[in-house]
Amino acid sequence: MGCLGLALGRCLVTLAVLLIVLPLIGAVLCLGVSERAAKTVGLIASLVVLAAATLLAFEFPAWTTGTFWPNEEGWKLFTAFGVEFRLGTDAVGMLLIILTAVLIPCSMLVSFSAITQRQRGFYAQFLFMESAVMLAFLARDVILFYIGYEFTLVPLFLIVAIWGGQDRRPAAIKLWVYSFVGSVISLVGFIYLAAGHATDTGTPINFSVQTLVEYGQTLPASTQWWVFLAIMGGFAVKVPFVPVHSWLPLAHGEAPTAGSVVLAGVVIKIGQYGALRFAFPMAPEGALALAPFFAALALIGILGMSLVCWVQNDVKRLVAYSSIAHMGLALLAMFAFNVVGMEGGILYMVNHGLSTAGMFMCIGIMYERYHTKDMEVVGGLMQRMPVWSVFMVFFAMASLALPGLNGFVSEFLCLMGIYTADAGMKTGFPGILGPTYAFLAALALILGALYVLRMLQKFVFGPLREPSHGHGGHDSHSAHGHGNHAAHAIQDVNFREILAMAPLAIACIVIGVWPKPILNVIEPCAASAVAPYVKLIERDLANPPRATADESATKTTAAPAADKGAIQ
Repeated sequence: MGCLGLALGRCLVTLAVLLIVLPLIGAVLCLGVSERAAKTVGLIASLVVLAAATLLAFEFPAWTTGTFWPNEEGWKLFTAFGVEFRLGTDAVGMLLIILTAVLIPCSMLVSFSAITQRQRGFYAQFLFMESAVMLAFLARDVILFYIGYEFTLVPLFLIVAIWGGQDRRPAAIKLWVYSFVGSVISLVGFIYLAAGHATDTGTPINFSVQTLVEYGQTLPASTQWWVFLAIMGGFAVKVPFVPVHSWLPLAHGEAPTAGSVVLAGVVIKIGQYGALRFAFPMAPEGALALAPFFAALALIGILGMSLVCWVQNDVKRLVAYSSIAHMGLALLAMFAFNVVGMEGGILYMVNHGLSTAGMFMCIGIMYERYHTKDMEVVGGLMQRMPVWSVFMVFFAMASLALPGLNGFVSEFLCLMGIYTADAGMKTGFPGILGPTYAFLAALALILGALYVLRMLQKFVFGPLREPSHGHGGHDSHSAHGHGNHAAHAIQDVNFREILAMAPLAIACIVIGVWPKPILNVIEPCAASAVAPYVKLIERDLANPPRATADESATKTTAAPAADKGAIQ
C-alpha cells in the first residue's frame, strides 16, 4: 500500500507539473507553425491541458478533507535562489484549475473567425497565460505564486495592446500600471513576513506558504494590521475593489472577446484566491480589525457599480461594471468570517467565471457581426439571431441569480452568511457584519436585476435596431457591405460558437439544479479558512476589552447609589 500511495503521489505531482509545462510547450509550437495552423495547434494544446486537469481532478485525494495535497507544505521538487519549487493545492484550487482549463479552449474556439492577424502570437499568449495561472493556483511557495501571479500580466497586456480596440494602448497601460503596483504592494507584505521569520528564528529566509501563515499568526495585532493591509491591498487591485477598479472596465471594453473571457473568468479570480490563500490566514487579527473598512468598500462598489450600470450604453462595459459589483459581494461574504459566507464567496468565484464568461462570449459574437457594442445602435436581436438570444438571456439570468441556475446558490449563501454573522455567537454562525450589511447588499442586487433586465429589453427584445452598415457602426473596425443587404446577411451563431458556449451553460445548469456535490467540496475548505477567526471571536467574548469591563463595573456601583437617592 505504501508503494502504491507513493506511485499515486508521483503520478499526481507529474500531472501538476504538466499543467504548468504543457501550455508552455503549446505556446512555443504556436510560434513555430504557420499563421493558419496556429489556432489548431493552440486549441489542441489547450485540450491536452484540459485532459491533464481532468485526470488530476479524478485522482485528487483531498476533495472533501479541507486540507492541502499532498500536505500543508506542498511537494518540494527543488530549490533555486532561495525559492523552493513546492506544488500543492486544495479543493478550491482544483476548482479554479478546472475552470481555467475549460475557459481557455472555449475562448480560443470563439476567436477563430474574429482574429485574423498575428494568429501565432495571439494563441501563444493565451497558453503562456494559462501556464502562469496554473502556477499561481498550484504554488505552495509565496515567491513561486508571485511569479505566476505577475506573469499573467505580460500576456494579458499584449493581448489588449495588440489585438484590442481603438483605445487599446491606454487600456493596456492602465492595466499594467494598476496590476503591477498592486502586486508589488503584496510582495512587500510577503517579504516582511519572510524576513521577520528569518530574523526571529535565526534560520535562512523561507517563503513557504505554511511557514509564513504560522509565523504571521504569532505577530502582535498591531503588526498584523499592517501586514494584512499590504497583502490584501495588493490583491484588492486585481479583484478589483473600489477605488482601484477603473482599469477593469477600460480593459474589458478594449480587449478582444477571448481576452475578456479569460480576464473575467480566470485572471481576476487570482485576486480573490490570493485573499483567501494568503491575506486571511497570514494576518487574521489584522483582517478582523480591518473587516469593517473593506466591507464598506465592498458595499460602495456593489451599490456604486450597480448605479453606474444604469447609464451604460456600451454593453461590454456594463458587464464589466457588473463584475465589480459581483466580486464585491463575494468578498463581502468572505469578510463575514463564518462558514456560510466563506462558502458562498468561494462558490461565487466559480459561478461568476462561468456566467460572466458566457456573457462576454455572446457580446463578442454579436460584435463580430455588427462591430458595435452600443445598445442605442443595435438591439432587438431576437428577431435576427434567436439562438444567440437564448444564450444571451440564459447567461444573463445566471448572472442575475435566477433560481435553478448556478448564480442563485452562491448569492443566497453570500447573503445568508452576511446576515447571520454574529460576533456574539448567538445565531450559531459566528462572524462579523450582520443584517445591515446584508440589507444594503440585497438592495444593490435588486438594482442589478433591474439593469440586467433593462439591458435584455433593449439589446435582445424590443424593435430591431441595426447599424446603417451591417458590419459597421461607430467602432474602430472598418465596415464591409452597405445598407440592408449587409444587415440581412447577418447569421445566427454557428456550430463552433455553440460548442464554445455549451460547456459553460451546462455547468450553470448542473450547479444550479444539483449544488450539493460542489458544496460538499467547498464546505471543509471554508471551515478551515474561518477557523482562526472563530477562535479570535471566542477569545474576545471570553476576555472583553478593559474599557468595557470598567464601564460595567461603574454601572454596577452606580445603580445602588441611584436607588438610595430615590428612597431618600
